[in-house]
Amino acid sequence: MAKGNRVSSILFLSCATLLSITRAASFNVLSFGAKPDGRTDSTQPFLKAWASACRSIQPATVYVPRGRYLIKAAVFKGPCRNRITVKIDGTLVAPDNYWALGNSGYWLLFIQVSRLSVIGGTLDAKGAGFWACRQSGKNCPVGARSITFNWVNDGLISGLTSINSQLMHVVVNSCKDVKVQNVRIVAPDLSPNTDGIHVQGSTGVTVTGSSIKTGDDCISIGPGTRNLWMEKIQCGPGHGVSIGSLGRDFNEDGVQNVTLTNSVFTGADNGLRIKAWARPTTAFVSNINFRNIIMKNVDNPIIIDQNYCPNNQGCPRQTSGVKINQVTYQNIRGTSTTQVAVIFDCSPSNPCRGIRLHDIKLTYLNRKAQSFCKNIGGTTKGVIIPESCL
Repeated sequence: MAKGNRVSSILFLSCATLLSITRAASFNVLSFGAKPDGRTDSTQPFLKAWASACRSIQPATVYVPRGRYLIKAAVFKGPCRNRITVKIDGTLVAPDNYWALGNSGYWLLFIQVSRLSVIGGTLDAKGAGFWACRQSGKNCPVGARSITFNWVNDGLISGLTSINSQLMHVVVNSCKDVKVQNVRIVAPDLSPNTDGIHVQGSTGVTVTGSSIKTGDDCISIGPGTRNLWMEKIQCGPGHGVSIGSLGRDFNEDGVQNVTLTNSVFTGADNGLRIKAWARPTTAFVSNINFRNIIMKNVDNPIIIDQNYCPNNQGCPRQTSGVKINQVTYQNIRGTSTTQVAVIFDCSPSNPCRGIRLHDIKLTYLNRKAQSFCKNIGGTTKGVIIPESCL
């Protein structure tokens, strides 16, 4: 071979090798036997596609084409060798028999994965049968959360639609630096315990541009949550954005550095809620900012409840040990369906401190609303309607 041809061949091989290294690997679930007919169990093909992607030394994609895929409870486990993306153009459906998801508590679980993205797609958990079972008082499974991130670092959930989860729709637990963006969550307003997005024990989570219509909290914030940013949230129906309930256990972590901004609540049971059990605890709430919020016919636009004691079990004649301080409400406007639009029912043993109201305008049926304060200290600035009781 001539010298020039050898050089050209070496250059060509080098370029081809470089391309193969940099190009992401793609694993189509159809290639592993998945059937997009909504009837054939595709759980194992999905898990096999995940395993192949997880082993890839190149950035890898698990691709789910259009169609309906029947999936039972599945664990997508790491750690993986490189960045991994699950790109869903189809719909994942749970079995009609709600017992099929078992008592594990999850439907789709991603665990111990770094650099994970879940993009697009629809999850249809068919939760109505499970809700009916719970309501009837029959023997029922524990129920399943639709999609859970456990110990995921550098994660993304984007463009996902979740319909009729048995329990919580999206759970972010013990994670770091996870983005949830442009998700759509839909369940009936009477569906029990169907929180839209639940964040717990996690740091650096952002939730943006999402629409949540469900039967429980639109976003629930559990112990150990730090540096949570929420923006452009459409909530309702639902139970609002809730910090808590906290203090169920004595040894419990706190919640700090949480911001919700530029959001709208429509027909929700609650707006901005902090909820704590009336019992001793090490839990706390600190540096919370609610600003630029519109309320449209919300039952309790602003509420702190430190006397949470459902069915008077486990907490009668006790007081909350949750220390709540540095909570700011700024530019909160709109309408309340109840006359007492602002409720601060704080603990006699741990009064709320550093509560700041800045430009609040909430009305009740175009009439004057009221405020309620108990065991609280704070300041006001600007126009405050209803009249402050701080």
